[in-house]
Formats: sequence, C-alpha cells, structure tokens
Amino acid sequence: MKHLFLAGAALAFFSNANAQQDTSGTSMNEVVVTATKFSRKASETGKVLTVISKEVLERSAGKDIAQLLTEQAGIVVNGATSNPGKDKSLYLRGAKNDYTVFLVNGVPVNDPTGVGGAFDMRLFPIDQIERIEILKGAQSTLYGSDAIAGVINIITKKGAGKPAQLYGNLAAGSFGTFKATAGLNGTTDKVSYNIGFVHNETKGISEALDKTGTGNFDKDGFRNNAINLSIDGEVMPGLSVKPFFRYSYFSGAYDDGSYADAANSYKSSLLSTGSQFQWKHEKGNVNALFGYDEVTRDYISAYPSEFDGRNHTLDVYGNYQFSPNFEVLAGFDQRWYRTILPVITKEKMHSSSPYISVFLKNIFNTLNMELGGRYISNSEFGSHFTYNINPSVLLNNNVKLFANLSTAFKAPSLSQLYGQWGANPDLQPEESVTGEAGVQLSFLQDKINTRITGFTRHIDDVMIYGANGYINFDKQEDYGFEIEPTLKLTKNLQVNLFYTFVNGEVSTQTSGKDTSYFNLLRRPKHSGGITASYQLTKKLFVSTNYYTYSKRTDMDFSSWPSTQVNLGAYGLWNAYAEYAFIPARLKVFADVKNILDKQYEEVLGYSTQGFNITAGISFKL
Repeated sequence: MKHLFLAGAALAFFSNANAQQDTSGTSMNEVVVTATKFSRKASETGKVLTVISKEVLERSAGKDIAQLLTEQAGIVVNGATSNPGKDKSLYLRGAKNDYTVFLVNGVPVNDPTGVGGAFDMRLFPIDQIERIEILKGAQSTLYGSDAIAGVINIITKKGAGKPAQLYGNLAAGSFGTFKATAGLNGTTDKVSYNIGFVHNETKGISEALDKTGTGNFDKDGFRNNAINLSIDGEVMPGLSVKPFFRYSYFSGAYDDGSYADAANSYKSSLLSTGSQFQWKHEKGNVNALFGYDEVTRDYISAYPSEFDGRNHTLDVYGNYQFSPNFEVLAGFDQRWYRTILPVITKEKMHSSSPYISVFLKNIFNTLNMELGGRYISNSEFGSHFTYNINPSVLLNNNVKLFANLSTAFKAPSLSQLYGQWGANPDLQPEESVTGEAGVQLSFLQDKINTRITGFTRHIDDVMIYGANGYINFDKQEDYGFEIEPTLKLTKNLQVNLFYTFVNGEVSTQTSGKDTSYFNLLRRPKHSGGITASYQLTKKLFVSTNYYTYSKRTDMDFSSWPSTQVNLGAYGLWNAYAEYAFIPARLKVFADVKNILDKQYEEVLGYSTQGFNITAGISFKL
C-alpha cells in the first residue's frame, strides 16, 4: 500500500491543473440498464454497479478489454499483462472465471465448447465498445445460469449524430504491435447504424518464461480480425428493430506450459448474429432478444484438439409501471446449447426460464425495494429456483444504504455431462447464496462519491474433477469488502481510488471429516489502485494509473504431487497522453504501460510484459 500513498502524493502536486473526467464511475446519478433490464438511475437500485464510460473507452485504444477490466475494483484478469495472445481468466470478487456472465447489448454470450462455458475476451476488440456496465453479486434471477459472481454488459458503438461519420485509428508499438480500426456510423430520422472493422496483430513475447536465461525461446504472436454491424430502425411509432452481426477470428502461438517453450498454434472464431425488438408504450417497454453464437477452437500441438459449439438464446420480457411507486418486470428465457466434440454421447441441451421482478420505488420518500424470482427447467438436470431480495434506503439524495440477498446457480456443461474425459450425466448445478451490504455517499453536488460494500458468498455442490471424473463435491466460502472513493477535486479533475479485500476457502470431505483450505489461486487477497486525469491545455490531455496486487499462490506441477508456491506482490504504473489537433476530430495518443519495467509473474512460469508503449492517431470525419 506504500506505493498507493506515494502515487496519491504525486497526484496532489498537479491538483491545480485543469482536467476532465476520464475514469469509470459509481455516481448515483448515472442512468444504467443492467441492474434491472430497463433504464433506471443508480440511486434507485441497491445493486452494486460500476460504469466504464465512453470517454474512458475512447482513451483505451492502446489496451485490450482484459487490461481495462483488471484495473477495476474487485476484478482481477489473470493473463491481462502476460503475452497478448495468452488466455485470460476473469476473477470477479475472487470467484472462478466461469462464474461471471458476459452480455453484449443485453444478450448473453458464452463458449459452449469449453468445460465452464466462460466467454473468451480475446474474441471481442475493445475498439467496438462504447460503454461497459459491471454488475456485481449473484444475478441468476435476471440473467440465468453462471451469474454467481456478477454480470458484465458490453454495449457496442451506436450511430453518430449525423447521416454518415467515418472513424478509426492507426497504432503501433512494442513487441511488433500494429492495430488498424475503421468504421462508419450515422443516424437519419428513422434509422441509425454502425459498421466497424478491427485488425490487431503483435509478434508478442515468449508465452513461457525462459528460466534458463539463454534467450532461445521463440516469440508467440497473435492476430485478430473482427467486424461488427448493428442497425437500429423504427419500423412504426414506438416499435424499433435492432439486427446485429459480429464476426471475430484470431490465431496465435502458445507454449507447452510453465518454463516450457514449444511451437504450438491455435485459432478460434466467434460468429454472433440476431436481433432485438423493442416496443415502447406509456407505462414501459416490451423487449424481445434473439441471439445465435457459433464458436470454434482448434489447437495444433503434440495433442491436437478441435471444438465446435452453438448457442441459441431467446429472451422476451417487459416492464410495466402501475404507479409512480410500483413497477413489475416479467419475462421468459429459452436457451438451446449444442457442443460438437470428437467424442460426446449427447450434443444438445436446452432450458426454459420464466422470471419476474417487482420494484417498489420511493416508499416513505426513502425506500426502494426489488423482489424477484426465476424458475429454471433444464432438459438434463430438471428444475431449479433462484430469488433476490434487494432493499435500499436513499437519504436526502446523498446517502444510500443497501443490502442484497440473492441466490444463483451454474449448470453443468455438455462436455462435463457427456464429453470424452470424466463425463458424469448425474452432475447437478452448483448453487450459491450471496449477501451484500453497504453504503454509498455523495457530497458537495456529487463532487465526492464513496461506496463501501461487504459481501459473502456460499456455494454448494461445487463441480470438480475427481479421481474418476466430474463430481459435485466441495463447498466454497468467500468473503471480502470493497472501498471505492471518487473525488472531483476541481471543476474537471477527478481521482478514483479503490481497495479490495477477498478471502476464501474450500471445504472437502477427507476420511469423513471436513478439511478446509485457502484455494483462491492466482488471486490476491489485497488489491488497490488510483487513477487521475488532467487537461493540461485545451488540446493536451494526460492521465496516470497505478494499481497493486498483494502476493498470490499458484501450483507448481513440475513434480508429483504438485506443490503450492507463492508469487510475489507487484504494482504497475501506467500513463496515457493525447493531443487533439482538431478537438473531437483528430488526435494523436500514446499509452505507456509498466513504466517502471516491473518484473513479476501473473502465472507461475509464464512471461509478463515489461515496459511497453503503443502510440497512434485517432480520427472522426
């Protein structure tokens, strides 16, 4: 934490400079969608939600989505600063990678070919994103299976305010990195549209750490091409149709594991298409979302493997405001999954889920309440029920007290039920109960915002790979807290800080007795960060960011039995600058990461990026 205080002192030195906001936010005045599935001010919900704004994303062309998310409170993305093409694992409040649901414009996306179904962040370029909403806590009542830790909603770029606008960027940097982005968007009386293309490639670094020091390990490069098309058209008064199409393909090289170089390669693709329908009426909205995802993965090594999967999602829901104080949301969710593997005894699974949420607003001028439930019927494991109870009290629009009690579940995947390795058709869903409580404070006309949240999470029937395959066996207990101050020190200067503590243990039956031990591998108990931004002149903008992780544990599999080892604590200092030749039209930028050239490991035996820089030009015509 000493580094955080030093960074804070350095920031105070510049506090007299003019600046503008360039950080994610937790303001109670923010209008959000993900918390309730319809637009609502953050002050009216007790859910814990953070927004990464359009301004932040426009200044993140030198990063990828993993690097941006790992700078947020309560999120660690393992592999974010390792080789650019290395797989990424997102841990939200210490939870496993597959306990967080990713949405794109409200439509869930996942990987039906994987054991846990976690979405691969490498398949979605940051340049196609306009806004990100991070919703923490158990959210299965609104979003179904896997939402044990939370939900991340990626909202893509929309049409511009004129009939046609060309935009894009060109950038180059360390490790032979080159990026080119081009797009066209616009808006007419009835239709808005956006089409964008991204090419990103890098020679990278060796994925495996060269412990020998010989420098003979080859570089493991990465290449990604992606296209995104979306249209929002009003077909009649109050009724809009929003078709979309996205395709992303990446390829690269990878090594054999810790300290082990190899000439392996991989390729993967994601095709997503579908449409959203929305009918607006005086008392609310009716929405229908349909999405189709097709994921392929191919690994070429001494042990080659191919994966192919399909998802279909249909979600129909609507909200109706019966009175200024009473609103109801009801919906029906239908999902179909298909996994095509070389050896699988059953390829398909489906589920049906009616759900409902009741919202009480401004009762006695202070109380807001959400009560919800979802019933799930799955073709393989039967039925399940989840609920949430979410009261909050708003005092003088400045102090919000909130509490959440929510349940969630994670369904077993097709590969776990019927795949080639360790399949168990009798697997049951993992079940969780999460409790949250906290306070959010806003003072001096929203110049000071602070949110403090404590949480606990209990998971039963955790699926593990036992001696003879997959079984429901362990119990998981996690707990922690987050502190997130936001300070607008002058008219435009904003400083965001966070500190997160996470701890957890698993209980396993050994010889008829419970044995408990810490198991949050690669996840720090303590993490913190500070971000500030400055408009030094009318055209020159700079920002700086520092975040730190405490020591973590990992497993060394070089011998049998494997042993637990410690990975050292580390902190990373980053900076960003841009100069606008034509404000809002043409700018040059530079993104510098790991300024102090810190040497560290995110994963035992894997390389991380030292000092590196990306610079380029961004335009809107």
